[in-house]
Amino acid sequence: MTEFLTFFVAAAGGLGGPAEIWAAILKDFSNLGDPGALTAFGTVILIDLVLAGDNAIVVGALAAGLPADQRRKVILIGIGAALVLRLIFALLVTTLMGVVGLIFAGGLLLLWVAWKFWRELRDDAHQSAGSPEVEGDSDSGLKPAKSFAAAAWGVAAADVSMSLDNVLAVAGAAKDHPGIMIVGLIVAVALMGVAANFIAKLIERYKWIAYVGLLLILFVALKMIYEGATDPQLGVLSLFG
Repeated sequence: MTEFLTFFVAAAGGLGGPAEIWAAILKDFSNLGDPGALTAFGTVILIDLVLAGDNAIVVGALAAGLPADQRRKVILIGIGAALVLRLIFALLVTTLMGVVGLIFAGGLLLLWVAWKFWRELRDDAHQSAGSPEVEGDSDSGLKPAKSFAAAAWGVAAADVSMSLDNVLAVAGAAKDHPGIMIVGLIVAVALMGVAANFIAKLIERYKWIAYVGLLLILFVALKMIYEGATDPQLGVLSLFG
């Protein structure tokens, strides 16, 4: 397990060996009194919470129209796939963030996520009957799938998009604080694996958490779009320079 975590944070952070990784974490968390580090840490945790809960709600909504045994299978597959995809994208985050134009594209993707999330919060149309396993999915605005195959494909597409959103959002929010980014990616995977449904219930009960998370995702999206356009090395404008 220790070797796995070492490999995980090394790949995610791109910081070298365990000593460099630990040094980066200690540096950032020993300076949490610094407004920049504290803001980055708070932003990362709230993004993790909101996107983990929203992922669970989407999975539950898509599975809501199925018989109980199939519904439980789809929810289990959906949460498991999201866990694996977050891990894979986290391992590749350094490479992903180094691709010219991807920060800009990631910002646009997060902007779409913010818009979709806002519609879910404001939409009064209850198109899903909801699933007993996930609280709050009846307010998702999503139509439940009519078959197991349709639900599985819908969940797979949602998982890929939302897992990439989560990892890019964490990386964008904590780019100047690699130690916080590493911890944030680990927290994202852990929350999806063990607490996604609990978080969905928490967001359903305390809507203000979702709205704060929405504002943070919007801020990170606009920041990534600006930096992804103007960065002299990785910005899209550098392609025309």
